[in-house]
Amino acid sequence: MHRFAVRVYYEDTDLAGIVYYANYLKFIERARTEWVRGLGVDQGRLKAESGIVFAVRRVEADYLSPARFDDLLEVRTELAALSGARIELVQEVWRGDQRLFAARVGLVALREDGRPARMPEALRAALAG
Repeated sequence: MHRFAVRVYYEDTDLAGIVYYANYLKFIERARTEWVRGLGVDQGRLKAESGIVFAVRRVEADYLSPARFDDLLEVRTELAALSGARIELVQEVWRGDQRLFAARVGLVALREDGRPARMPEALRAALAG
């Protein structure tokens, strides 16, 4: 499981002083980027060498409890499934021992023309850990 720390800044909150719902998607996006980087995958190089990029295909999210200004959060990312062109992740946002947000995220590997692309075996092996 990958863990990524996020501090809630004033700009992340809404008029009520809680994290604006769309910002959880930003938090988990940052965590996914760091998860891939931590596995040794350079997404810029992947695009340059193979023309493959990742795109979110589906997000199923549950907002369980609000985060607030200055909270220190942890985004936990775990691989749920991996196929030739798809990745499915479970991502959760925690404040200490309290789960605030949970999402199931489906990603697809795409070519530059927007069509699905089979990931190279080395990439799938890296993602599988």
